[in-house]
Amino acid sequence: MTNSNTDSFNDNLEGRVALVTGGSRGIGRSICLALAAKGAVVAVNYRAQAAAADEVVAQIQQMGGKAAVFQADMADFEAPSKLVDQVSAQLGAVDILVNNAAEMTDSSVADMTDEIWEQTLSVNLGSVFRCTRAVIPAMKARGWGRIINISSQAVYTGSANHAHYAASKSGLLGLTFSLAKELGPSGITVNLVAPGRILTDMLLERSTGREEEWMKQTPLRRFGKPEEVAAAVAFLASEGAGYITGANLHINGGLVMD
Repeated sequence: MTNSNTDSFNDNLEGRVALVTGGSRGIGRSICLALAAKGAVVAVNYRAQAAAADEVVAQIQQMGGKAAVFQADMADFEAPSKLVDQVSAQLGAVDILVNNAAEMTDSSVADMTDEIWEQTLSVNLGSVFRCTRAVIPAMKARGWGRIINISSQAVYTGSANHAHYAASKSGLLGLTFSLAKELGPSGITVNLVAPGRILTDMLLERSTGREEEWMKQTPLRRFGKPEEVAAAVAFLASEGAGYITGANLHINGGLVMD
């Protein structure tokens, strides 16, 4: 049966409150700007880069948008729920949650300490669980919500000296797919975005001497831009993506295909 209604979806996010963890720089910064450009009120979370977070808010305000900064260390078990409470009190209940905060340290498994392993899982996976748990009640009450988790191509390719990072990002797949089933009946979508080699400080620190090798592995023969990841996140947050849940979107220039 076809629907003859040709009305297009409105992709603006006016009236929506978006919380972006790790929003002060890199991909997170671009996501904040992209959501604000669509009309969302943006909560910019940061751990230590206060000046960078302030710059993101200032840029959003120059665009005519509304945003505020919120400090929280995602390694702290209590921080995510406190963060959501603070955002809700200041800006309104969270409609869009982008779990972007992550850390990547270098260590072989043979040399890795329990502290390094646990810290990485706590930030990259545990905080996603805790932030999501905190926003669910209000989203269910409104019958609408968007949760977007940022993973990594390292899940599919592996990464020497980054097994802890790859493992934490792999955990997001099971969490995302399970949440999609749990929350779908309440009108909440949960999706995953898996960036490849994107031009950020994290990539630049590790690409020296490997640029040619990496280009040969990538069909599009270039690094991605943070804005390209942000555009996908903004779409998944929109009304037009309302029938997309449990999806895993690769943004990697063809490096990984499935």
